[in-house]
Amino acid sequence: MIQYHLGIDGGGSGTRVRLAHPDGQLLAQAQGGPSGLAHGVQRAWDTINSVVAQAFQAAGLAQPVKAQLALGLGLAGVHNRQWADSFVANDPGYGALALASDGTTTVLGAHGGHPGAIIAIGTGSVGEVLLADGTRREVGGWGFPSGDEAGGAWMGLRAMAHAQQVMDARVAGGAFAAAVINACGGQRQAMQEWLAAATQTSFAQLAPLVLQHGGSDAAAQAIALEAGRQIALIAAALDPHGTLPLALCGGLAAPLSPYLPAALLQRVVAAQGDSAAGALHLIGQQLQAMGAT
Repeated sequence: MIQYHLGIDGGGSGTRVRLAHPDGQLLAQAQGGPSGLAHGVQRAWDTINSVVAQAFQAAGLAQPVKAQLALGLGLAGVHNRQWADSFVANDPGYGALALASDGTTTVLGAHGGHPGAIIAIGTGSVGEVLLADGTRREVGGWGFPSGDEAGGAWMGLRAMAHAQQVMDARVAGGAFAAAVINACGGQRQAMQEWLAAATQTSFAQLAPLVLQHGGSDAAAQAIALEAGRQIALIAAALDPHGTLPLALCGGLAAPLSPYLPAALLQRVVAAQGDSAAGALHLIGQQLQAMGAT
């Protein structure tokens, strides 16, 4: 018998979990490291198991056996079917799993399961719309480095490209380039070693430097403005007529708002909940459809 529901939002930079009773009463939350599937299935499960344990500790509860726990999961990387299948196959024994993309759980959380659109901007980016007939459609979310426009890794990649050109004296640089260079080792050999080991998360850690210098450095501002333009393109593709509520979600949504077109900002509404809340909604839906509790 399921005793607790857990909603889990797992991305390239971190993982958040919400612990709740089946009746919806929120008990605790916790967070940990990355659990996006691009980092590996076993690492994802290790992180998820850890944050689940932390949530019970935060609630002051003894953790039941896994068979009594139902997990809703919104994970980055689910679109890779091989990764998703491997993730489910390596389930360590939870009582129920509902797995979806982090875009799906974000739109469910943002609009409480009602029609609406979201653009989630964190390490990566994705847009998703839930239509009145219950169908969902996704825009973007192709993954780093070819997609995920406006996400932290996308911005960080461009910040590094600018820093490399400054290091080579191909273009002039200022405080922004200096900050990126220092963050990646401070000299050419160290930067090359940084690049050899760099992941999506590593590049995303450079995004705050873009935003920090966006008001004073032309190169940083250009990256941020292009991110805003890409967000507007995603929004237009999700809802061409602009009739649905649009929520901007993720850790970079608020910092990027100064760089968004004014017309887009007028459409934005506050999200009712986040991806972890949407993951709770997802597992609740699945258990209800199964007639389980």
